[in-house]
Amino acid sequence: MERIGIYGGTFNPPHIGHIRAAEYAVQSLGLSKLLMIPSCISPHKRLPEDSPTPEQRMEMLKLAVGDNDKIEISDLELRRGSTSYTYETVEEVRKLYPNAEILLFMGTDMFLSFDSWKNPDQILQNAALAVFYRGDPGEISKIREKKAFFEEKGAAVYLAENPVTDISSTDLRRMLVFSCAESFLCPGVGAYIRQKGLYGTGKNYQNLSIEELESVVTALLKPNRVAHVLGCRRTAKELAELHGADPVDAQRAALLHDITKALDGGLQLTLCREYGIKLDDFSTNNPKTLHALTGSLVARRIFGENDAVVAAIESHTTGKADMNTLEKIIYVADYMEPNRDFPGVEQLRQLAWTDLTAALKMGLEMTLAMLKEQGREISPESQMALDFLSKKGVEIC
Repeated sequence: MERIGIYGGTFNPPHIGHIRAAEYAVQSLGLSKLLMIPSCISPHKRLPEDSPTPEQRMEMLKLAVGDNDKIEISDLELRRGSTSYTYETVEEVRKLYPNAEILLFMGTDMFLSFDSWKNPDQILQNAALAVFYRGDPGEISKIREKKAFFEEKGAAVYLAENPVTDISSTDLRRMLVFSCAESFLCPGVGAYIRQKGLYGTGKNYQNLSIEELESVVTALLKPNRVAHVLGCRRTAKELAELHGADPVDAQRAALLHDITKALDGGLQLTLCREYGIKLDDFSTNNPKTLHALTGSLVARRIFGENDAVVAAIESHTTGKADMNTLEKIIYVADYMEPNRDFPGVEQLRQLAWTDLTAALKMGLEMTLAMLKEQGREISPESQMALDFLSKKGVEIC
């Protein structure tokens, strides 16, 4: 009996993780053919406004798959031209392959929420479920529990541990803007994206006004980070006006200080590698702290910011010895902007308006105390910053 797989998604854009997962599915579950089906309008996720057309996503997917004769790119959902409901797709594939076993592939999150899909029972009448999963023990427990639930209803569920490249299309779109996505793209896809100017690759991000910069930055942040960054911008501007720094530089640095914060540790290291940056031992062993460095690199290379803005972004997490006024402002504004809520923040806020350097010292002391309590490694830059202030006789009143 033929075994036909269905692997749908937005593929916006298709990347090496999608293709390796598809190849793994074919091999591990003995598929006669795997249909990769780009959605027209996804019911599960709204595509960003500047996304490529469905036809362009399909062209990229064809380039990504290449000449693999076990994988077929299908325009089945694009031809329907409406919301891509999976139950309709499965029914159409069943008509095309009436005697085959149909396997519907999905990730863990989709599997665990499968009950909420449109007509899930109708899907199970026509197809078995095939779940890509990772090796996390907590995740596996939930998957097996859900698998048993469906099997009690008479459904077939296959599990396929997915050992391949893990990057979301959302993160890949960020990496494309930062000009360091090539290692995640199959041959030909990167060139197609650049030729068509997709995902912002054709835009000039330099010399943007404050308002234009804010619009670009907020689109690249995780939604839960936007309020913090906008609060930091307002606070930095106020501190700059009070303490004699350039308010424009303060706002630009504040807007960009977390520009790469959405990237996980592995992607932070990738960005450094693509930009030719050699890291010290602390940074290599603590990649989650790298967003200050990578943010400064992106601020210079992609947004064309001046040296003062770049330096303020680079030191905003760890601090450094002998910080200038703008650097102190961005460090302190990040710490005390209105959305921050932790013991001691009100005292730090009050101090920042009267003695910026003392507020910086207080922030450093609070950070180092927290890291020591948690048993985490302390950045040498932070320790040097605090030592410098102590030698200068800075006191917190």
